[in-house]
Amino acid sequence: MPELPEVETLRRDLERVAVGRRVVEVSVTGRRTVRRQPPSEFSEALTGRRIEGARRHGKYLWAPLDDRRALVVHLRMSGQLLHFAPGAAAPLAEHTHAVLRLDDGAELRFVDPRTFGELFVTGDLDPTGRPRPLASLGRDPLVDGIDPSRMRRMLAGRRTSLKAFLLDQHQLAGIGNLYADEVCFRARLRPDRRTDGLDARQAARLSRAVTEVLSEAVAARGSTLSDGRYLDLCGGPGGFQHRHAVYGRAGEPCPRCGMPVERSRVAGRSAHYCPSCQG
Repeated sequence: MPELPEVETLRRDLERVAVGRRVVEVSVTGRRTVRRQPPSEFSEALTGRRIEGARRHGKYLWAPLDDRRALVVHLRMSGQLLHFAPGAAAPLAEHTHAVLRLDDGAELRFVDPRTFGELFVTGDLDPTGRPRPLASLGRDPLVDGIDPSRMRRMLAGRRTSLKAFLLDQHQLAGIGNLYADEVCFRARLRPDRRTDGLDARQAARLSRAVTEVLSEAVAARGSTLSDGRYLDLCGGPGGFQHRHAVYGRAGEPCPRCGMPVERSRVAGRSAHYCPSCQG
């Protein structure tokens, strides 16, 4: 967490409240948060710059700036990007590692208890404006699309578990543990199925499931689990957790057939699935 739907929710929120605003002041207190460049260099690169957009690829969010550079944000496990409106006067939360004050008096704050997340500014962009440090990422299912024929080609020749394939960011960017389980359930495929054993019909089901699950989760503004780590830009929770079919529901009845959901280890991660519905 957070995964593609949560980051897309943040992107849409950021587009609404921050695009067109100018950064007037930057404060960095977390060295690990800005680890690709000295904090002073990061602050200098942002101060005075106007935010010209809000874009995303997989789990990465970036904001093009008016000097042909970009601010890149990766939340990783516990990062939060929060917007505080002008005059909110909210005290800084513990583990706030960076604050960007905007020209309307609002603030963007990066909070990250585990400090795996990061912010950086780069001018190394490809012709589409995407930061080149993200070049190794695979296709984004919602930005680039993933039709059945492409899914079939991606699966061809790969000999791994379906869950490992879905988690591989060099194949499909943005799917993590939670949505991999939900996609497998929607596709009626076990997460430990071998990818080289899937036929064209199953690949088509998988393609549809990826698009449907991620789109529905975005519409519900992502999933906020019991740890409360994911919040949208304004500090609100997501709603898709109320629609999880299998993730986190071990021992509970499958919503499709009533059999108890099982939990096992696949690709080194926990996997939740229905032993009856998923073949």
